[in-house]
Amino acid sequence: MDKKICVIGAGRWGKNHLSTLDKMGVLGGLVEANSNSIELYRKKYPDIKFFTNIDDAINVGFDGFTIATPAETHYDIAKKIIKSQHHVLIEKPITTTFEHAQHLNELAKEYNINLMVGHLLLFHPAINKIKNLINDGKIGDLQYIYSNRLNLGNIRSEENVFWSFAPHDISIMQYLIESFPIEIISRGGSFLQNDIHDTTMTFLEYPNNIKAHIYVSWLHPFKEHRLVVIGSKGMLSYEDSSEKKLINFYDKKYILNKNIPIKKNAS
Repeated sequence: MDKKICVIGAGRWGKNHLSTLDKMGVLGGLVEANSNSIELYRKKYPDIKFFTNIDDAINVGFDGFTIATPAETHYDIAKKIIKSQHHVLIEKPITTTFEHAQHLNELAKEYNINLMVGHLLLFHPAINKIKNLINDGKIGDLQYIYSNRLNLGNIRSEENVFWSFAPHDISIMQYLIESFPIEIISRGGSFLQNDIHDTTMTFLEYPNNIKAHIYVSWLHPFKEHRLVVIGSKGMLSYEDSSEKKLINFYDKKYILNKNIPIKKNAS
């Protein structure tokens, strides 16, 4: 493959982009302001180009860029790259405001550029399997989905926990349900920093009476990444933070007997 991608930012997530692109044979460059990081990665990736500013990297003519910088910088960097007519993938969250995200989407259409967000869980084999099970009618009609993404984790000082964690779960629900919500209600609490929510609970209603909720928190005593999908004929659960990472199917449902719900479990 002769395509070359430049990574902007070599921090906690940027290093993953570097490693993956290198394994694919398409890593072409790195933009990083930290001189110590540049020296470290210069030894690891001696055949790529290194830059301390984005303009120099844009002028090289890479086939695309990935942005893995702090979320508050995404908008300005992506806007510059799109206007230079380069394709770009942005780590989630795409921006820290709806207006900025909408503007990037408009710019991408105007300049005919591929704009993507790093929703990597859409490529997770367990999520793909759950989607196949739903499509095959294994659990009947979708009724309810919930996702818990909890941890005593890294605290952000710019974006809140919803912007930081929930994009994963929103993308999964869009993928499984195949429609946009018609109502969203979200509430949260700020405990560690003013006006930056540490925990949020979000309720979503979709067409065809499908309900969902997303519970995210980085102020939680243990790690839990759990997805539960309820259907008219059965139920699925997946715990990504578990050791075995199994998809569990529950052959459980309710049927109406003279208008009275009766629970039916498989024998």
